[in-house]
Order: sequence, then structure tokens, then C-alpha cells
Amino acid sequence: MTSSESGTAAAESSPRPLEDGFPAVRETLADAEQLLVCLDFDGTLAPIVDDPDAARPTEDNRHAVARLAAHPDVTTAVVSGRALRDVRGRIDGPAIYAGNHGLELERRGSIAVHPVARKRAARIDRLCTVLETTLASIPNVRIENKRLSGTVHFRSVPPAARPVARRLTTAVFETFSDGALELSRGKRILEIGPSIPWGKGNAVELIAADEPPGTAAVYVGDDVTDESAFRAVEPDGIGVQVGGDGPSAASRRVESPAGVASLLTRLADGMSSGPDRRP
Repeated sequence: MTSSESGTAAAESSPRPLEDGFPAVRETLADAEQLLVCLDFDGTLAPIVDDPDAARPTEDNRHAVARLAAHPDVTTAVVSGRALRDVRGRIDGPAIYAGNHGLELERRGSIAVHPVARKRAARIDRLCTVLETTLASIPNVRIENKRLSGTVHFRSVPPAARPVARRLTTAVFETFSDGALELSRGKRILEIGPSIPWGKGNAVELIAADEPPGTAAVYVGDDVTDESAFRAVEPDGIGVQVGGDGPSAASRRVESPAGVASLLTRLADGMSSGPDRRP
């Protein structure tokens, strides 16, 4: 997914390990009256697994999210590439859920769907059906039809077959897109969605706009599609990249979902300690 960005995008550099820069994080939170914590799911709350259906948040992350969600001065949100209904069933507690890279957003008891994405859902469905047939001979490839978008998973495909699978996927996409769809790369996946200027960063901006003045925003994610969300919260808030060592719009980095759990626990401890917000 692409995302429209207002203003100048944050300069990208290698994020500092969270522990190295925690005094700055502590200072940001100390000045905040409220906290908005937005979280990716796969690779962030849940370890990446070969079978996407088997992904589950770690117990430490589940517990930390529940603690944050229960605090009156914290708003929690999950912002995922998964379909809204899918991710909604995998983690309880957050007040807000954004699925399909922000194309569908559940908050305040209602669900909003991007109108252009809704109109192009039938085209996504047809494309996923054709891909099922075209890629049938590729071992372990998986086509996930998420209604508003589609994902071709290569994680379990033998390495020698991945270039063929990508080439076939691209060829089918170019036949069916007609400019209405776009193709983007993730971690051993290809994502297909409507060609519109919308992504996770836009969803985070919408969510943040509902928060009161004085709210500090934190976004934690692990993939290319999270970069627009990092830009949405930086530099006034905190973007945290999970894993990786390349350039990112996030200013901080943790190594794994275990590091995410440590961060969320410290945030919960800090909010519980009172106005000093000392995680």
C-alpha cells in the first residue's frame, strides 16, 4: 500500500536501539497527558510464522496490551495488513482496530471502509482467483484474499521457486490491474491493493486526530508498510522498528516481539506510576 504524507517525510536513518535512547523516550512520555499506542500485529505482537493462520501474540505481549488498554489515559490500537475481522479475533483489548493497511477502521462502535477500496473489491477477488490457478504448481505458495486487498505468501515456498512465483504474480497483476490496483513488496510477500494514496500512516493520523491535546503517540511495527506510520508519529512521538538494521523513519528499534513486550510493559508501568510517566 502507498500512503499520502502531509509535510516533509522524516529523514530515514538506522534507528537507535531502544535502550540506548530510552532517556529521550522517558522525556517524551513525562510531558504527555495521554498516550496513544498503535501496534502492528505480525512480527510485532506475534512472531512471524510459516503459516499465517497460526500467528498468535506472545503471552507477554497479550498481557502488556491488556494492561495498557485498561488504563484510562491510554488509547490502544492495532494497525495491521490483515483483514479487520481476522486481526480482531487474534488480540483482545485494543479500543481501535485498523485492517487491510488502514482501508477498514473500527472505532467508537462502527466500521468505516475506504469507499474506493470497497468499489475495487470485486477486482481484487477476481485477481486472487486467477492467481490461485496460475500459482497452483508452486509448492506451498498461499494466496490470501482479504476482500479489500490480497497477499501472496512466499515464506514456505522453496527458495528456488520464489523468483518464478514472483514473476507469475507480477504478470497476472499487470494483466488485471489496469491502473486500478498496485503491487508492493513485504517480507516474503507481495501485496495487492487499490491504487490509492492511503496506508497505515493515514489510519494512524485519523486515530491520533481523535485524541486530546497533549497526547504522545507511539507506533511499533516491523515491515515496509509500517514506514508511513512511523512518519505519522515522528518526531513528536516515537516510532519503534522491530528487527532489521536498515534505514527507517522510526527513531528506535527493538530486536523482536520479546523486545516489544518489554517496551509495552515499561509503558504500562510508567503510566501506572502517575504523572511523571517514568517507564
